[in-house]
Amino acid sequence: MAEEFGNYLKRLREGKGLTINQLASLAGISGAQISRIENGLRGVPKPATLRKIAEATDVSYEELMGHAGHLTESQSSTGGTGGSVPAWATSKDKRDFRQMLEDDGELMFDGIPLNKEDKQRIKDVLTGLFWEAKQMNKRTKPKHDSGTKE
Repeated sequence: MAEEFGNYLKRLREGKGLTINQLASLAGISGAQISRIENGLRGVPKPATLRKIAEATDVSYEELMGHAGHLTESQSSTGGTGGSVPAWATSKDKRDFRQMLEDDGELMFDGIPLNKEDKQRIKDVLTGLFWEAKQMNKRTKPKHDSGTKE
């Protein structure tokens, strides 16, 4: 998967007419990191890094998440959520953190109002943690299978 994503990133970068150093500068990450990603020497980037690359290349974040394997095809087409809400969820449970952070309404943490930059930083961290947890769950799921062997 890392090599496939690396090839995709290289094609994307070259298609935009960017050098490794130009992309690195635009994304705020090191050229060495981009080179390692493109050459398959580094694993698939974390969602926070993908967001930076998406913004630098003007490609949708969801598209990069899909190519990186963080989203399934159905999640990519539904904005990452898969569209399913558990039956036990109440109206309070159904609020979307991302939407809350993107809305213009005032949010506070520990009694301190959050400005736009705070909200973006929190959204980036939560996105990274969420998709990292999803990946970890994928890797550990077969262990909890009902005794079947693959």
